[in-house]
Amino acid sequence: MTDHHHHHHHDHSGPIAIGATAARVVVGLLTVIGVLTVIAAIALWPSSQHVEIPLPMQNAGGGAVETEAGTVVAQDVGPCGSPSIGKVFADKPEPPRTNAYTCQRSLITIESGPHQGNKTLLEIAPGPGQPDLRAGDEIRLVRQTDPNGTPLYSFEDYARGMPLTLIVIAFVVVIIAVARWRGLRALLGLGFAFAVLVAFLLPALLDGKPAIPVALVSGSLILYAVLYLAHGVNLRTSSALLGTLTSMLLAAVLSWLAIEMTQLTGLSEEQNTNVATYLEHVSITGLLLAGFIIGSLGVLNDVTITQASAAFELAALDESASRRQVFAATMRVGRDHIASTVYTLVLAYAGGALPLLLLFSVAGRSIRDVLAGDAVAIEIARSAVGGIALALSVPLTTGIAVLLARPFGGKKTPAPAPRHGRHSRG
Repeated sequence: MTDHHHHHHHDHSGPIAIGATAARVVVGLLTVIGVLTVIAAIALWPSSQHVEIPLPMQNAGGGAVETEAGTVVAQDVGPCGSPSIGKVFADKPEPPRTNAYTCQRSLITIESGPHQGNKTLLEIAPGPGQPDLRAGDEIRLVRQTDPNGTPLYSFEDYARGMPLTLIVIAFVVVIIAVARWRGLRALLGLGFAFAVLVAFLLPALLDGKPAIPVALVSGSLILYAVLYLAHGVNLRTSSALLGTLTSMLLAAVLSWLAIEMTQLTGLSEEQNTNVATYLEHVSITGLLLAGFIIGSLGVLNDVTITQASAAFELAALDESASRRQVFAATMRVGRDHIASTVYTLVLAYAGGALPLLLLFSVAGRSIRDVLAGDAVAIEIARSAVGGIALALSVPLTTGIAVLLARPFGGKKTPAPAPRHGRHSRG
């Protein structure tokens, strides 16, 4: 910002005052919104209530499921029905009493917990959704006790700790290698965003707090941290932040309208049905709403930062361009960006809904029924709300950024048209 002021110390105080006023208004607004966000976060902070573990997630004793590490040491197909299934033993399982049927038998070494070093036997009847274990596979085992107190083990899932860690490390390394400090700060912002969701948004929704305020407060906290961390504390970032916050508020209103008008229930999704069944005080539409709002943040953030940067760059490139010219040129960049981002938004949702669309494609139902059904309607509404908020965030942010980037009255000679076209593409 400062370099703009250096060029124009000879300007009379009037136009500079406009710029300074615009900057003061934006910084003032952001300060007020920030303070309100913190106050609202304190007001909505979830109480430390105890929520019962839902039935499907309990172990036999009613507590949380405990898992241990295991490795498949031997794997074959043979007669089933060994008395040693799931039991703990030191060496070999007992043979089955009859040869009634065959299945996959897996001998597992238990690698953690009280029975570490012992073995257990899993018998898995082949079928869809059943794991296909191989010798050497690392897995997680559920540890339970039967009514007599005998420990029992059963298959929980594959152990993905190591490969997932490697994938995440690769992600972090590439981001930092390419984007350097800014990449590192963006990753810190991502960590903060995750912390807000886990420590505030989810517990507050569990506590039955109203969804829209909770989502807006979470979104604001995330945006302040993420934008200033990744892009630095300056007027350029501030204009993008104000544009994004306004667009997020707009997305919240649109989401609420869309859900009310279409009477979306969210109950077509299994996770939502589980929430409705086992956590009765949590509003599913509230959960849907919060998802809409938080889901739109990433794309909005992307577009508003680009617009703010473009406005500041174009204003700096051509000192003689008026505000209107800078706005027009920046909007040309913005229109390209809207077009590409709308694809991004819709294709991302379509990608997420592929299994669903596949099931509908074989159900032989009319396309109208499929599109109007709850599951697909949610994705359509989500894409539409995101798209509207996205499109409106462009002129909004551009306007704020131009006011801050061109603090001088813009009374100079207009730039010739051809030079202008070149900037807009740049």
